[in-house]
Amino acid sequence: MTARHLRGALLLAAAVPLAAATAAAALRAGHLKVYADRHRIEITARPRPGCPRCHGEGGWWTGGAFPEMEACGCWSDRRELRIRLLPIPAWNEPPF
Repeated sequence: MTARHLRGALLLAAAVPLAAATAAAALRAGHLKVYADRHRIEITARPRPGCPRCHGEGGWWTGGAFPEMEACGCWSDRRELRIRLLPIPAWNEPPF
């Protein structure tokens, strides 16, 4: 490996963690949650901590005999992004 290739590899090795940290900070500022594994990457919305309606809880309980949670619009009206990476392998046998 030449010095030029080594320098490029070292710059790339230093740039990847910096890009990941920058992306994580931007996602936190935008109130987004990231989940990644070898099969998919998911970016979903989180409730805003300063929301005047839900106060960061994500919703509120409606009254009645069987209360249900009503989602606040600060996060429920936002889109989700799912990127499929590797297909999930099919089961050859039942898992029992």
